[in-house]
Amino acid sequence: MYLIRKATVKDVKAIISIAEQTWWPTYSPILSEEQIAYMLKELYSENMIYRQIENNEQEFLLLTEDNIPVAFAAFSPRSDSPDIYKLHKLYCLPVTQGKGYGKILINTVADKVKEAGKQTLDLNVNRYNKAKSFYEKMGFAVAYEEDIPIGPYWMNDYVMRKKI
Repeated sequence: MYLIRKATVKDVKAIISIAEQTWWPTYSPILSEEQIAYMLKELYSENMIYRQIENNEQEFLLLTEDNIPVAFAAFSPRSDSPDIYKLHKLYCLPVTQGKGYGKILINTVADKVKEAGKQTLDLNVNRYNKAKSFYEKMGFAVAYEEDIPIGPYWMNDYVMRKKI
């Protein structure tokens, strides 16, 4: 049995735990250990996630299975184009992958974007991440490529877009 709810600052540690357990198996085949560690430290520090939730910079949804946090998504209007929403984060614990939680979270985010009166949802995915095919099955298509510096590293991404 699963439940989706809006995450609060009380969920910061659970969100970080899910990210850490998901990032290593997801990104180890395509990024160096040093880059993964750096990006987790930068993007998933307690202060960063706390601020994003507390200041409503991103809305976090937490999916629990039998009251245990197992997946999350975070989204917001794009800062450069408020008519387009961006799915910033979507991670499901590896032991839950295949249960449909990623699809459920994307559909929930899409519903919230529609409720806000918008029709476009973007996301970034590493160009070598096998999740790209999952996003294509969910109706996203590559809109363009983007290379984003993060400290001494680069995120080499596709920006994928879905009309909803």
